[in-house]
Amino acid sequence: MYLDIGNVLDASPITEATLERLDERVAVAHDRIEQGMAAEEHGYAALNLPETVDTQEIRSAVEPFGTPAAILTVGIGGSALGAATISAALADQTDVEAHFLDNVDPEETAELLDDLPLDETVVNVVSRSGTTAETLANFLVVREAMADAGVDWTDQTFVTTGDEGNLRNLADKHDLPSLKVPDGVPGRFSALSTVGLACGALQGLDIERVVDGARSEMASLSGSLHDSPAYAYGAVCYALAERGALTNAMMPYAESLEYFAEWFAQLWAESLGKEGLGQTPARALGATDQHSQLQLYRAGPRDKLVTLVRPREREDIGIPETDLEGLSYLGGAGLGDLLDAEFEATEASLAAEDRPNVRIEVDRVDAEGIGELLYAMEAATVMYGELAGVSTFTQPAVEWGKKAARGLLGGGEFAEAEAVADKREFTIE
Repeated sequence: MYLDIGNVLDASPITEATLERLDERVAVAHDRIEQGMAAEEHGYAALNLPETVDTQEIRSAVEPFGTPAAILTVGIGGSALGAATISAALADQTDVEAHFLDNVDPEETAELLDDLPLDETVVNVVSRSGTTAETLANFLVVREAMADAGVDWTDQTFVTTGDEGNLRNLADKHDLPSLKVPDGVPGRFSALSTVGLACGALQGLDIERVVDGARSEMASLSGSLHDSPAYAYGAVCYALAERGALTNAMMPYAESLEYFAEWFAQLWAESLGKEGLGQTPARALGATDQHSQLQLYRAGPRDKLVTLVRPREREDIGIPETDLEGLSYLGGAGLGDLLDAEFEATEASLAAEDRPNVRIEVDRVDAEGIGELLYAMEAATVMYGELAGVSTFTQPAVEWGKKAARGLLGGGEFAEAEAVADKREFTIE
């Protein structure tokens, strides 16, 4: 992965002297991260995944299903977004469709199940605890739909979960193929594990090369931000947030990376939004959102960083010659050339107004490229968390909401659910 922070140095209070002072803190943070990785501490263990994940185990678990027509991953948050990111990035390399039930919208769920060839669909149910309400509710609906269609769900379901819980019990009872969620790896950091790679294995994707890409980024981690693109990105984002850039707009210039921006949003928000700190992730897509969001980023409040992501190489389509007045300059170029011009124009447009922006590039959006991006953003998140002094691997606000929802549905007595009744109403009809 390549990182260019020139438009941070030129368009923000951060100078090269600032970077040198920051680099001393990066060295200390790196030592702490290395200690956590060596001890396989909770959270830090995620950064070991390029060395510890067993891709052959994943392939063996899904081998009985052959090549299905479709895969349906039932999970939420980190139990789905990593797999979706890999699948979307590499969609041109497989004929097996991947679908994700990661919400409990009844209309969307019904429409998806109506469209799927259930007799040729493999279902992967993903939940570390085995008790996630949304995931289990969706799975019960999927299971019933299969039964109604005359499909034996036990022949087409496998489970990715922890050692205990409802899903583990279900897998044992029905002798379902299963994969174990790795210990010490929070869901949002699990893309490079059984959680994120099983879908790709079923699609016939080269998950080994995804891991190779991640391993190449792992090798670049060092005690200096000058040697590690991942650490440099995390450190610069932290420094900008300390100076008021409290929104980070992740803007890939490749449709295949749109899910990557969504995955990043969870990783960044859930990991760093603690104790009044953190940077709010925004999702954008180049060049589309130059026409919908760039106005705000260039001329709105000076509280944003824009992160622009693109591949250095891609397939292109030539633009036909035309005699239309004012458009002849397009002829002979390609759509990729136009997209690159839009990318560079956006950079310059922001920099001209002293709006900091960062360029991230990979060689290609392929298996290695997506592995590089996933690992680099995880390492960047951990570095930011170390510098900010937040508890990167916890999510207490999320747990509060889970308890409240469970209590409202009659799943137990929770003070969080009782707090819902205290909501103030001021209605206008």
